[in-house]
Amino acid sequence: MARKLFSEWLGTFFLVAVVIGSGIMAERLAGGNMAIALLGNTIPTGAILVVIILIFGPISGAHFNPAVTLAFAIRRDIEKKTAFFYVLVQIIGGISGAIVAHIMFELPLIEASETVRSGISQWVAEFVATFGLLATILGCLKAKPEAIPYAVGLFISAGYWFTSSTSFANPAVTIARTMTNTFSGIAPADAPAFILSQLIAATIAVLVFGWLLEENE
Repeated sequence: MARKLFSEWLGTFFLVAVVIGSGIMAERLAGGNMAIALLGNTIPTGAILVVIILIFGPISGAHFNPAVTLAFAIRRDIEKKTAFFYVLVQIIGGISGAIVAHIMFELPLIEASETVRSGISQWVAEFVATFGLLATILGCLKAKPEAIPYAVGLFISAGYWFTSSTSFANPAVTIARTMTNTFSGIAPADAPAFILSQLIAATIAVLVFGWLLEENE
């Protein structure tokens, strides 16, 4: 269990450090071109997801995401107590990643974000992004588990561009991103609605794919 929890902490740490760090770097280098900045944030995020899932998948299952842990708890693939500790270390790992990203770019350790991400379009986007992420995981888990790292990285890369929210799809990452007033930030007041949308989407995805994949057995 100690190895599993450390893996979840470290994987989430790297995920958030890359999301925030690449956002800072991209914004500094893009010269005001938001499309280039978003691209500079997208590619590292998709890439690190592939890497950390390949590294930590055999140890902890490579959730790095309370919505994913919730989904597996609903499916009874993980015990409730274990799920609780997974979520706890994911949140701590995300916050740690945000702090270290700030240290690397000589910013204050924590800065509350002022980026407003609110409204029905954003909430629907987070629902779609999280549902799609769980669809990717559950579908590949059934048909081709070894493809999960690549499929997840590709889906989130696509999600950066086809969702208005840029596809957070992760409550731990959402919490961490409230603590950075940089390119990838989200205002703390806007985070609860994002997280609610993510958790609802994860729950519905389990129900939908439980039915859908059962038909193919």
